[in-house]
Amino acid sequence: MAKKFLGQHFLSDPRILRRIADALPAKPGDLVLEIGPGRGALTAVLVAKGFRVTAIERDRDLVAGLIARFPEVTIVSGDALTLDWPATLGVAAGTGWFLIGNIPYNITSPLIDQALTGPRPEAIVFLVQREVSLRLVALPNTSEYGALTVGVASSAKVERLFNVPAGAFQPPPKVESSVVRITPGGGGQPPGFRRLVVGLFGGRRKQLGRALRTVLGLGQAEAADLVVRAVLDPTQRPETLTVAEFERLYRVVVDAGIGKG
Repeated sequence: MAKKFLGQHFLSDPRILRRIADALPAKPGDLVLEIGPGRGALTAVLVAKGFRVTAIERDRDLVAGLIARFPEVTIVSGDALTLDWPATLGVAAGTGWFLIGNIPYNITSPLIDQALTGPRPEAIVFLVQREVSLRLVALPNTSEYGALTVGVASSAKVERLFNVPAGAFQPPPKVESSVVRITPGGGGQPPGFRRLVVGLFGGRRKQLGRALRTVLGLGQAEAADLVVRAVLDPTQRPETLTVAEFERLYRVVVDAGIGKG
């Protein structure tokens, strides 16, 4: 029986499982970390594709069954949010690896943040709530556009691949789901960038100059100067800024000795 407090919704449709596994650009022999294998439906497809799989399962009641069913898979009993993923895989610096999972919807954002921090996978394929998938690919000045959009888009390419109906799960969730592929690029953004973006979206309807004053604790003249140096309009609202404009504003803040990397 699925455990509600763990956000468990088991997917067993073979066609959908194959599409999810096929979305991962990995080759036979590549290292793949699966988060939340559950009863092992996706795990079986990953093994059949020849991947070297390590799976992290929080539900201890499922771990023994997974170990018995998949002797070729490293099954780790634990909370994915508290584990060091590269260390769990045993990969050396510079070794490529991939990340996949039908992840609990209540911890989607923290898992994505963790995936894009530190040693990052070559690609990530997650089954997420449809609403989250729309936020990940949202455009400025839309209701879905927010800190999650900017934080991910600033350090990765996001693709929204296909939807999965609620009826494909047992038990069915109350929301529709979507599969997304996230491909990290560049060096990632420092924590200070994330803090600035989250802070500004906390006042997304405020004018940019006023929002900066609130977030950074600045006077009116100081905030206005930062906006001008970033070649932005102080009457703009944070929700209208593009990812590139957020990045430019952050660099100006850091150059002014206000933001921390």
